[in-house]
Amino acid sequence: MNDDEQPETKQDAEDTSSEPAPDAGGTPILGDVLLAIEELWPESLSEPWDAVGPVVGRPSAEVKRILFAVDPTAEVIAEALAWDADLLVTHHPLLLKPVNSVATSNFKGDAIHRLIEGGCALVTVHTNGDSAVGGVSDVLADAMGLRDVRPLAAAENGLPEEGIGRVGELADGTTLGEFAAVVFSMLPAVAGGVKVAGDKDGIVRTVAVCGGAGDSLFDAVRAAQADVYVTADLRHHPASEVREGAVDGRPYLIDVSHFGSEWLWLTPAADALDNVLTDQGYNVEVSVSGINTDPWDFVLTPGS
Repeated sequence: MNDDEQPETKQDAEDTSSEPAPDAGGTPILGDVLLAIEELWPESLSEPWDAVGPVVGRPSAEVKRILFAVDPTAEVIAEALAWDADLLVTHHPLLLKPVNSVATSNFKGDAIHRLIEGGCALVTVHTNGDSAVGGVSDVLADAMGLRDVRPLAAAENGLPEEGIGRVGELADGTTLGEFAAVVFSMLPAVAGGVKVAGDKDGIVRTVAVCGGAGDSLFDAVRAAQADVYVTADLRHHPASEVREGAVDGRPYLIDVSHFGSEWLWLTPAADALDNVLTDQGYNVEVSVSGINTDPWDFVLTPGS
């Protein structure tokens, strides 16, 4: 598979047809790829409010090139079409909120038209990609070196290892400042950087993590007796309440980029899909977007 190690910073369906038996080195159709995606990230693991699965594309269309990205932005779609991708797999849904029109006068309608006209299907792997084994938070936990990893909020209809968020233990205790530096170094460069709440010299051993927005899981974080919680999009009031109710200052908080926390998953996810399709006798080219879709361009801080 092809992928970039770091994304660019902003500065610098119809009825499915019967599936043919795969030939060695054969080309899959979209229906085959959808079955492989379901095997890896079952839609049953998605949250009730979510919108996952195929958005655009004929199940009978051949798929030779697949591009993974966090967001289906105009720039990412242009990248997919320029690469002649037959399928764009994104973590975030294009149509999470209902729309009344797909006219090209709005960006979602324009995106759909461009994909259809360019012969590129679109599939969303969102909260099912969060909950599944090897999902977003598993990748983060692995990058942090956590051991004895288990779900922060177990899935209602899944395996014991499935669920939203993860919690685990560091092999050796470290300070909050040192741990925050590790988190910062493993994520892609974004304007907002990493924000930390807590005693810089406080010792952390038990770590809770949730890729994407995770301030709805504070009760689970407290129940896990985590020393620190790493997530994104922490809002003022929930974060303030956690700090006010902290025991010995814990859980400390590390607020990272939403995009950055989920970008790490793209390469393992692309590898996993490539491996499943290869095992089934198919030959596809899978790549990861090099575009940074974090929405922020710059930040002002005291002294900047």
